[in-house]
Amino acid sequence: MNKEINSIGINKKPSDTTVVVAMSGGVDSSTVAGMMKKEGYKVIGITLKLYDDGKEKIESKQCCSGQDIMDAKRVAQKLNIEHKILYYQNKFKQGVINNFVESYLKGETPIPCVQCNQTVKFKDLFEVSKELNADALVTGHYVKSVTSNEETSMYRAIDENRDQSYFLFSTTRDQLNYLRFPLGSLLKNETRDIAKKLDLNVADKPDSQDICFVPNGDYASVIQKFKPESFQKGNIKNLDGKIIGVHDGIINFTIGQRKGIKVSDKEPLYVVKINSDKNEIIVGPKENLGKKDIFLKDLNLLVGEKEFDSNILVKVRSTGKLLDAKVTITDQNRAKVNLTLPEDGISPGQACVFYNKDPLGYKVLGGGWITE
Repeated sequence: MNKEINSIGINKKPSDTTVVVAMSGGVDSSTVAGMMKKEGYKVIGITLKLYDDGKEKIESKQCCSGQDIMDAKRVAQKLNIEHKILYYQNKFKQGVINNFVESYLKGETPIPCVQCNQTVKFKDLFEVSKELNADALVTGHYVKSVTSNEETSMYRAIDENRDQSYFLFSTTRDQLNYLRFPLGSLLKNETRDIAKKLDLNVADKPDSQDICFVPNGDYASVIQKFKPESFQKGNIKNLDGKIIGVHDGIINFTIGQRKGIKVSDKEPLYVVKINSDKNEIIVGPKENLGKKDIFLKDLNLLVGEKEFDSNILVKVRSTGKLLDAKVTITDQNRAKVNLTLPEDGISPGQACVFYNKDPLGYKVLGGGWITE
């Protein structure tokens, strides 16, 4: 007799299945908690307090603010589910904020949301969920997970405008087998419709737009707060090595930037390289931005290396398109990526994520961090 498989691919009745839902206080994770409860699962909601923003009672466009924690608590009360708050400010500062600051000082363009998923959200929350004897950790991320023979694969979400697979490339195989993403097959407006039907107070809540510790997208203010001594003037040079200007700190620049360079030339100039060792910004015409070869470190592979024998697709920034490429896995957890066509504005510190198309969609094969 076949065992019953529930909606999240576990061989148990929902009433015998305990799930931890990561509840950020937004509409997505709140809807997931409601969906799980309605289907009859035993639901434990967990909200992480990651950052002291001093905005306990005011509206904020940032995720994980005091307002969000209150909203998550209200949703849990409405759904009549157990709710816990974990205070992870120290873990978050060490694993995410410090890394973000150091990365910028090296002339890189970091992605704190990946670091957050890689550390506190999936590593620490994963361990807490196991300690609670939960059968799965469920989140409101827009990625599709397909579970077969107790192994889960990750795919791009149906809603490409919402797809978050780029931010989850560093999820380990163990974590992926334990994680579930029920929103991957829904459009955002469908999620809001479900939230309205469940009568959740967050159904019309705007999406968080800012990184939680970066108010209004002002990265420089964060560096100013944690490393005020890092604003050192340095030279702006052209491709011939000639000094053509002075900058107020390399943290004000990213690869591909055009505005704010404050150097005039007969044609528009773009940041083509940031040399942190010499505290220099190198600028040049747009045609010098295009790159075909990328080198990666700290790979996380979700499939075997033979999957890379033929060309695959890669994404080199969260808002970028899929690019045709050949990936060569080298030793020491590194890879070289050769793009079929040059791509502008590729920056160290960003991720390069690998995909392949199969009958179920665009499957995530893993990825790595861009070094050069």
